[in-house]
Amino acid sequence: MLAIFNREFRSYFTSATGYIFMSFFLIMSGIYFAIINLISGNPNYNLVLSSITMILLIGVPIITMRLLSEEKKQKTDQLVLTAPLRLSGLVLGKYFAALALFGLTLLITGIQPIIITLFGTLPVGEVLGGYMGYFLLGACFIAIGLFISSLTDNQVVAALTTFATLLLLLLMDGIKQALPIDRTSSIVFVGILVVGLSALIYFSIRNIYVSAGIAMVGFIAMGIVYGWDKTIYDGIMVRFFDWFSLLRRYESFAMGIFDLSAVVYYITFAAAFLFLTIQMIEKRRWS
Repeated sequence: MLAIFNREFRSYFTSATGYIFMSFFLIMSGIYFAIINLISGNPNYNLVLSSITMILLIGVPIITMRLLSEEKKQKTDQLVLTAPLRLSGLVLGKYFAALALFGLTLLITGIQPIIITLFGTLPVGEVLGGYMGYFLLGACFIAIGLFISSLTDNQVVAALTTFATLLLLLLMDGIKQALPIDRTSSIVFVGILVVGLSALIYFSIRNIYVSAGIAMVGFIAMGIVYGWDKTIYDGIMVRFFDWFSLLRRYESFAMGIFDLSAVVYYITFAAAFLFLTIQMIEKRRWS
């Protein structure tokens, strides 16, 4: 894993990718810092961190689009797939390289809150909490980008798909407000989830019997739940989107509140996408 990490991290600076990402991130954060803190005279630096979450929409696709798609396109992934190498080491090495670049860039922005201390008092605990939340949010986004990069051999497709996915996640809190909460819509939604899960399993293992069996179990479970307590389905779409909301959990960090449950959620969320990435590569190894 260490060799993969070193190679990938160096590649960010032997190409323009790392410089583009860092320049874009630092310029945009500097603009927000100047407007929110310096010009307005507001000492709350967490407002800057909350405002620059949109930067990740462009920044993350830049640093993740080539991680696995490029090797797949150039067929260099065949060397990895046929080598006695643990795929977890490959995926984690690439992931931590992208995460290190993001962390280094975020560390440089630490100059900005230091500047605030020259003109007033800085709530250090709140700022550290804000940085922690922002780093964990970025870690989840990078895990998503790495997973999407494993699905295609086209960097542009990987970048656009990652952008669209992250945009959906950032807009999820607004989307859920417009979702229906009636029971019928909720049942249809759960049914779509069951079909979607079965389809995902089918495309992963190519076994129609296992996929159909899982779908049948899912629909039977839906019937049992409906017979046991119909009210469970009320507003289930809103609860589903609320559970997947990454931005909502960041709000506690933005307010300077350390939320252990949010930390666990972010780590679990990122780990889940890393696991899916490993499974996608493992599938190609045996196909």
